[in-house]
Amino acid sequence: MAEIITERFSVKNLDCAACAAKIENGLKNLDGVDDAVLDFANLTLHVSARDINRIVEEVRRIEPEVELVPKSEKTARAEQTEGAEEPGIKKDLIFLGAASVLFVLQLFFEGWFHQTPLARLEILLVFTAYFLAGWNVLAGALRTVLRRVFFDENVLMVIATAGAIAIHAYSEAIGVMIFFKIGELLQNLAVSRSRRSIRSLLAAKPNTANVKANGGLRQVPPESVRVGDVIVVKPGEKVPLDGEVISGSSQLDTSALTGEPVPLMAGVGDTVMAGQVNLSDAISVRVTKPFEQSSIARVLDLVENAAARKAGTEKFITRFARYYTPAVVAAALCIAVFPPLILQGAKFETWIYRSLVLLVISCPCALVVSIPLGYFGGIGVASKNGILVKGSNYIDALSKLETVVFDKTGTLTEGLFKVRDIVATNGYSPECLLEYAAAAEYHSNHPIAKSILAALAEKGKSVEISRIKSHSEIPGSGVEVQMDTHHVLVGNDALMHREHIDHDRCVFEDTVVHIAIDRTYAGYITVGDRIRAEAAETISQLRKSGIKKIMMLTGDNRCAAEFVAKKLQIDAYFAELLPEDKVAILDKIENEKPSGSLVAFVGDGINDAPVIARSDVGIAMGGLGSDAAIETADVVLMTDSPRKIVDAIKIGRRTRRIVWQNIVLSLSIKGVFVIFGAWGLATMWEAVFADMGTALLAVINSTRILSGGK
Repeated sequence: MAEIITERFSVKNLDCAACAAKIENGLKNLDGVDDAVLDFANLTLHVSARDINRIVEEVRRIEPEVELVPKSEKTARAEQTEGAEEPGIKKDLIFLGAASVLFVLQLFFEGWFHQTPLARLEILLVFTAYFLAGWNVLAGALRTVLRRVFFDENVLMVIATAGAIAIHAYSEAIGVMIFFKIGELLQNLAVSRSRRSIRSLLAAKPNTANVKANGGLRQVPPESVRVGDVIVVKPGEKVPLDGEVISGSSQLDTSALTGEPVPLMAGVGDTVMAGQVNLSDAISVRVTKPFEQSSIARVLDLVENAAARKAGTEKFITRFARYYTPAVVAAALCIAVFPPLILQGAKFETWIYRSLVLLVISCPCALVVSIPLGYFGGIGVASKNGILVKGSNYIDALSKLETVVFDKTGTLTEGLFKVRDIVATNGYSPECLLEYAAAAEYHSNHPIAKSILAALAEKGKSVEISRIKSHSEIPGSGVEVQMDTHHVLVGNDALMHREHIDHDRCVFEDTVVHIAIDRTYAGYITVGDRIRAEAAETISQLRKSGIKKIMMLTGDNRCAAEFVAKKLQIDAYFAELLPEDKVAILDKIENEKPSGSLVAFVGDGINDAPVIARSDVGIAMGGLGSDAAIETADVVLMTDSPRKIVDAIKIGRRTRRIVWQNIVLSLSIKGVFVIFGAWGLATMWEAVFADMGTALLAVINSTRILSGGK
């Protein structure tokens, strides 16, 4: 059996949200398709299938005008298609202008036509105006019917207006078609403007790179630059690839990645990332990653792919639209047929007209367009603020958070450890204790290990690697090494208890590292870590935003955990935890949470990967450049500031609020006009204004998230 292939396509010539839903549903029902999501807001098709060529053929069968272009292709055709939108709009406006003139003539001279033998001229005028205004609606309806689809908005509009002509409601037939087309054009313009606003948030992608070659500079696309090449970034240019500065120094604008306006100083040996903007002086950078693995490429890919994870609200509306339109059509048919047969004195013409009014308002476009647009806007604003949300389902999840659980080290504290004190016992000296501890921690990248090595270096000494005979990590507890002829254990209180080594009980707010040599307790080293300056404000803002419970899980000792918990007024904490302990405690928290509420875990995305993956919403802090953070977490904060969590929750709640405003607005107005139309209290004029007006209001409301920020 052929393997599943995942592909992403740009979708061209698609201007109908209902058509997008039809394509998505058609592909999902196709044999060999694992999943298909058509993001109308971003005009992107995400598909996983065994035969990609069959996908293209099926889309062409469902909507012949729609074209799929693989996202990997660099084509000027996409730009030409976007540039061709303007002439198409001009042609529609010319036709609508001509149809409007004929409509006004027919409207003003309708009585005169009826009093003279020029009735045929009126019919010619009516049909000319009708075809000028709705030629593409008629063509779309014909194509749809030939494919045996009868609940398309074009088909319904043609049935409604043709029915109006059949009962001699000429002016209403033309007027409805004209205003339907005007509303459709305005809606398309609003959606296009919204797309441009969203895409401008992601405009940080660099277009060129200046590669050093043969004593000069050669300008090439970033995708063609290889790892190890040296590039020059001039003032005002975007850094095109991730790399290390090898000469020069400059200030960099990192806001495209982090959302923070404060410039960052970068000099020789510092890491720079694609998407940052060089503000002052030229720098030379040795490339360390290919473009497709660079920071900006991953950010762009993450934001573009976020729409593939739809929120429950989006999925509900897609299902709702599938049944809503046929239900209204069935109701319209019943209204046209049964009352004249049952009610005495009822006329077919009257009830047919009422049924036609229902057909005009039966299209669910306001919902199908505005809801995904709202979610995509929320994802775009979040990315602008340095918050990467992996899908609209996580936008919804952020809005439902009531419990936030933090890791301590590197999340609520800075993670910058410094040796504070060395206490030796049983005949060992502090200098000897530091040397043994540094040797044990030599192969570790943990911040505590680095602080011990830095303390040794400050004394002008270094680890003699040749003396280390063996080394093994003890997960969550410490390190075991053989140094010369000595067996050395370095770790936390739990390690000493596990090895049954009598030791001092240390009550400190700092982290304590115990050392045992040849199974004799040698002393301990205290390592300090400062609480982040913004941590207290973050906790306070979370409580103000409605978070009911704030907790902390840490592998650090109980005294250090208690100090941080009291200082930040955290509700509960658990200390001296192994990674599996954190998962077990989070499971317990999840089981005890109120129904309908969600739990988030905030960690560094590497050491806390298991618990981040287990939580309802896994949030990784300081994810800039961290592969593990981006892969594991549902939400990635691109800076080390915990305040971004508050921003993420606000954006999630604002987006969800706007989405539900659109749902209530659309269903309320349509519901009212369905009742009005059925009882003869609304004409086709009100119906078309209700339908297109609601769609426009919903789209405009969705774009508020782009300007409203948090």
